[in-house]
Amino acid sequence: MNEHDQDRMKNLLRQALPPVDGDAEPERDLWPAMLRHLDCTTAARPWFDAPLLDWALLAGLVGVVVFFPASIPVLLYCL
Repeated sequence: MNEHDQDRMKNLLRQALPPVDGDAEPERDLWPAMLRHLDCTTAARPWFDAPLLDWALLAGLVGVVVFFPASIPVLLYCL
């Protein structure tokens, strides 16, 4: 890449990315809003409970082993 290409790249980047104003800090603390958002999303999906998901994965694994017994060595290799 020669000097002309580097200058052209610098100009393109300056056009694409506007300069950041002096103070780039958020106006308020965002952590409480994030905690509220996480509480709302977990309360809205009670079926996505971790123990329930664990049991569903275990049931799927047992189903695979029952219907495809040849997959047992592959599963043991993954452990």
